[in-house]
Amino acid sequence: MAGGAGGGARGWLGVALVSLQLCSVTLALEVSVGKAAVIYVKNGTDVLLPCTFTSCIGIERANFSWISNSTEIFKGIIKNKDSKPEPYPEYRSLIKYEMPTDMALSKDNREFNVSLLLLFAEFSDSGKYTCFVKNPKEKNANHSATITLKVVVEMEKKDNTLTLIIVSVVGGVIGLLVLIMLIKKLVLFILKKTREKECLVTSSANDNTENGLAGSKTEQKSAPKA
Repeated sequence: MAGGAGGGARGWLGVALVSLQLCSVTLALEVSVGKAAVIYVKNGTDVLLPCTFTSCIGIERANFSWISNSTEIFKGIIKNKDSKPEPYPEYRSLIKYEMPTDMALSKDNREFNVSLLLLFAEFSDSGKYTCFVKNPKEKNANHSATITLKVVVEMEKKDNTLTLIIVSVVGGVIGLLVLIMLIKKLVLFILKKTREKECLVTSSANDNTENGLAGSKTEQKSAPKA
């Protein structure tokens, strides 16, 4: 039994070590720029280039940077899990890019937001933007993710005509079904009342005949001859 218990403990220890290794290798640092591969922005307006990274073992002076057309356009640092991302001194006075001021701290100390705000987008700003993150606490693991930006004259307006037509048809069908059910109930109610009335008349006529009242079969018989 002791050998079995020892084997079980070693088994659980092996699973724990494998899990820790997976965390440190594959999930230690993961960078994401969201689900949309392409984002659109109207010429002359601001746009947020999204980027977040997660770390399962924490961060320590994590460096992040943004690259566009092989050129580094922004670089910053997150000193620890309780710090907000901040740009390096040489990037603080940029006119074109800045860190959003409303970015919240990580709630679970695992996901961190290093999104970049592009001001007054121009057509020349269209292209691929890559977000890089390096965390010294994870042996300088360096991961990245890329998103495509397209600056357009006007944002496309979604045509909701088909949606409105579908909603109207469905609503009309539902309304028709409700009307049919109401008519059916009304007809059944009228038939029920009619049958009840006929039943009462028939019952009354039978009672009068049996009691020998006027109009009954007894009075209709001819009187016997003297």
